[in-house]
Amino acid sequence: MKAIEKRNIPISLPVTGEEEWHATREPLVNGWLTSGPKVREFEELFAKRHQVKHALAVTSATTALHLALVALDVKAGDEIIVPAFTWVSTANVVLYCGATVVFADVDPHTFNIDPADLKRRITPKTKAIIPVHLFGLCANMDEIKTIAGNIPLVEDGACAAGAAYKGIPAGALGTIGCFSFHPRKSITTGEGGMITTNDDHLAEVMGMLRNHGASISEEQRHHGPRPYILPDFNMLGYNYRMTDLQGAVGVVQIKKLDQFIDEREKWAAFYTKELSSIPWLRTPKYGADYKHGWQSFVTFVDEAKAPMSRNDIMEKLQEQGISTRPGTHAVHMLGYYAKTYNIQPKDYPGAWSADQFSMSIPLHNRMVKEDFEYVVSALKSI
Repeated sequence: MKAIEKRNIPISLPVTGEEEWHATREPLVNGWLTSGPKVREFEELFAKRHQVKHALAVTSATTALHLALVALDVKAGDEIIVPAFTWVSTANVVLYCGATVVFADVDPHTFNIDPADLKRRITPKTKAIIPVHLFGLCANMDEIKTIAGNIPLVEDGACAAGAAYKGIPAGALGTIGCFSFHPRKSITTGEGGMITTNDDHLAEVMGMLRNHGASISEEQRHHGPRPYILPDFNMLGYNYRMTDLQGAVGVVQIKKLDQFIDEREKWAAFYTKELSSIPWLRTPKYGADYKHGWQSFVTFVDEAKAPMSRNDIMEKLQEQGISTRPGTHAVHMLGYYAKTYNIQPKDYPGAWSADQFSMSIPLHNRMVKEDFEYVVSALKSI
């Protein structure tokens, strides 16, 4: 591969432009800026794409996860199992409810929750399990469901819009699904999130919880809004509503989701082929049952074979204008959790190694062929 002049390649960039800009005009002109018709349209499109009955737009994946646990009546004394290698909010929402986080180790090859370790962590206090579809690869949901039995499964699909397992989209695989539209995700609304479920009761409860706990009277249900009837508040709720400005952008973005994933899949295949000759770098591996969402392309650096440490490799790439990141956190190693739970780093060896040796390289829809070639050339030169 011929030498290429130095480029500047960020780890991620959202694809937004004229279409999204024009989409925000309608709510700006008509004055409906809070949650309204554009949010409902976005919810309907998202539900249809992910093959679920209900989709509820919220302010982030974190608030989606929080509402999911509240709707499942998670409280003090309950235990919630989460993978030890994930973004910190997966664990934080458990503490918001006063419950106890129970970490399970991850498979060092997929970075997803290890079903065998999950099985060991279940106790009579286990109220829910949060499998994470990390980096866009669904967890092994069949095995998890078998182990879980009747325990509710809350899918953390923050990275997994458009992903699937055995033909079933993420968000339709468990009791409740939660998604993120942060700018590093495949589609974005700036900030924002979505909750999915096929359970009518849970959908109703979460719909009220995101809107201060407001419920609708039977008269309003049958006869429509009445200006002299205010909603009742029978539960402690939150203000987790998405705005119509975000909804308008979401309507445009969801229509591009499959195109974005197809493009990322093409370049993920390019990376996998071109980087296979590097003995110290492991690329993502997964079976035919999985449709990857490719939120990130996360590699694993084998320091026993590598010419230098993972961190030094990341520095070398940064010098060449290539932005990288560790995959995500081993949450049990973060200051608050390490101190609160008195956990040692290697108590979860899969999560520890993922934390120390994972490396995400640029993969997004604003990259061009020359960018991908440049990344490959830089890695091969190390």
